[in-house]
Parts: sequence; C-alpha cells; structure tokens
Amino acid sequence: MDEKIERFKNIINTSNNIVFFGGAGVSTESGIPDFRSKGGLYNQKYKFPPEEILSHHFFSENTEEFFKFYRDKMNSLKFKPNITHIKLAELEKQGKLKAIVTQNIDGLHQKAGSKTVYELHGSVMRNYCIKCHKFFDADFVFNSKGIPYCECGGIIKPDVVLYEEPLDEEIYTASIKAISACDTLIIGGTSLTVYPASGLIRYFKGNNLILINKSITPFDNIANLVINDSLGKVFSNL
Repeated sequence: MDEKIERFKNIINTSNNIVFFGGAGVSTESGIPDFRSKGGLYNQKYKFPPEEILSHHFFSENTEEFFKFYRDKMNSLKFKPNITHIKLAELEKQGKLKAIVTQNIDGLHQKAGSKTVYELHGSVMRNYCIKCHKFFDADFVFNSKGIPYCECGGIIKPDVVLYEEPLDEEIYTASIKAISACDTLIIGGTSLTVYPASGLIRYFKGNNLILINKSITPFDNIANLVINDSLGKVFSNL
C-alpha cells in the first residue's frame, strides 16, 4: 500500500491538469450515509422505498411525504468537509486541479473552498419555486414545515436530479469537456455503476487514470493505479 501511495503522490506532483470524479464515498467520511451499502438509505425501511420517494412522480403526487423524507435524510447542513474535500480544494488553489465532477448533492466541496465543481445530480443548497423560479437557500427549505411554498403560491423544489429526470445538459457537457482535457483523472468513492454519470470515464484521453475505492469497480482493469482503501487515508498523505 505504501508503494501505491507513493505512486499516487508522484502522479499528483507531475500533473498539471487534474480532474477529480467522486461519488458517495467522498462524503461518507463526513458522516453522510450513502445509498447502496449495507447501512445505506436503500437498505433502510420506510413507508415507501427510497428509490420511489426520490422520483419525479413521487415528488409530484406525494409532495408532503417527499419532504418528510427529504428533511430527514438529505439535510447536509450540519456536516463538515473531510480531509478529501480539503485536500482537493488545496490542489485547486495550487492550480493542479482544474475541476471536480461529483455525484453528491451535499455542497461539501464548496464548503471546503473548491470553486469549479460540476454537480451532476444537483445540490440541496439550491432550491427554486417551480412557478416563478425564485431562489431559496437550504436553510429555508430544511427549516420549513410541510410543503415549502413561495410567496407566489408555487411549490419550492430542491435543485436535485430525481429519478425520471434528466441530468442538467450544461453541467454534463462541462464535465465531459473537463475530463476530455485533463492529463490525470482521479475517480474516488464510487462503484461506477450508475449511468449516465459513470459513462463519463469514456471521455478520458489522458495519461493517468487513478481509481480509489474500497471495493472493486468495472473499470479497474484499465486504470494505471487502483487503490482499494478509504479516500481519507489516501488523501491525508498528500
């Protein structure tokens, strides 16, 4: 493992255009539960399956029930960035890291100081009235009761991509552009099984593909370096 850490550090030191692509494993070390692990949201018991609750049709048809779950399980305001978030922000300040592409919706990368963050699945930090499009912050929605309404009477919807909804085209295109241009792509904390997000790897044309995940992924065989360990342990060495 020490040898792999040294290889990781050497690649970072010799790279000038790095992109980090992260999944739920980036935030679990801050205490935010993931979805698919043994203790994840999808393996907990609710009145409705979480996959159904977090869908467009459920939001439309069972809005109050949606917000009960959303406030209970999606509130990331109390959580703080961990060492991985912090080190990525430092790499950006040094000019080495050009972008973060994330599947997470918790806003912790920005809280750590990262500026160029492409949030494929949106963010709980942004909320909009579906009628007049007025912006509302996360505090307003998480501290409201029942269904949050705008002054115009419209329902306020979190700017997160629900099941049955497409990814934001501008964000997806910007992610492709960043990954296509980088010389080093670090993929961390994701099983690379959720599409279309995991399909972004096919746009990488650089020299160094690094995969950091506790378990194996379908793309381990094409990576230059695979580290099966926690992100925090790896990034704390930088």
